[in-house]
Amino acid sequence: MEQSGPRSAHGSAGAGAPDIRTGAVRVPAQPRAADMDRGTGRERTRGGVPDGAVPGAGAGAARGVAGPEAGGLARARGEHTHSEPPLPRPRVEGVRPVVQRSSVRGQILDALRTALVAGELAPGEVYSAPVLGERFGVSATPVREAMQQLALEGAVEVVPNRGFRVVERGTRELGELAEVRALIEVPVMLRLARTVPAGRWAELRPLAEATARAASSGCRATYAESDRAFHRAVLALSGNNQLVQIADDLHRRAQWPLVGGPVSRGRADLVADAAEHGALLDALIAEDLPVVQSLVREHFAGAS
Repeated sequence: MEQSGPRSAHGSAGAGAPDIRTGAVRVPAQPRAADMDRGTGRERTRGGVPDGAVPGAGAGAARGVAGPEAGGLARARGEHTHSEPPLPRPRVEGVRPVVQRSSVRGQILDALRTALVAGELAPGEVYSAPVLGERFGVSATPVREAMQQLALEGAVEVVPNRGFRVVERGTRELGELAEVRALIEVPVMLRLARTVPAGRWAELRPLAEATARAASSGCRATYAESDRAFHRAVLALSGNNQLVQIADDLHRRAQWPLVGGPVSRGRADLVADAAEHGALLDALIAEDLPVVQSLVREHFAGAS
């Protein structure tokens, strides 16, 4: 059954709130029952908090504290839960497969990255781990860990006593990223055009076609992932794993939305962008170096 309307941190409906879609699963809630020590019949604890207590819920929640007192404890820990943009629960069509606990952090990280690319995490807005965890049905701990990873990547920044603010980017930063990507990737592609056999380039044709299908769907997040997969495959022919990793990081950052910009590119823009992948393969097979250089630079400049 489809979830009811999104609710704010206070429990009221958040009209007009952005919609986060995991693209794969809705992460189930974590177990909350405390383990009992077989010898004493007492709850086993770590640092004074029962094992079964939800990470991030705080000592107040473990002792059954509720209402304003619990809110005060959350604020004391630097976990702001009020006056922030409401975020709906993720909605996924079809069957929701069960997620293993070991993969919860990775699932949340993927879901947050998808929401970021889709513009559902708005630039300049602050989001707290407890509220995001409530929306995903998990404790605050895996959300906080995923957000810390996004902070390392430069997507968000820590706001003491509140949560994480989505970084605001302008066209200048996007242009700088395009310039750096071109400085790294253009020389590599020109070298590969002279050394890689045509048959190897032809093997990448299915990936280029996959980007075209993703573009036709009009989903920016789906296209962003297939776009990066194609570029990783091209650069992987260099045999330089460090190059592939650095270029992919720059590519991911180039896909984040601009402040004040459109929530997503139109379907026509995505289709035109995807068509350049096929044209690039044609130029690489033909060893047409000027066309390769021109296509790559234009492709980077148009990526946003």
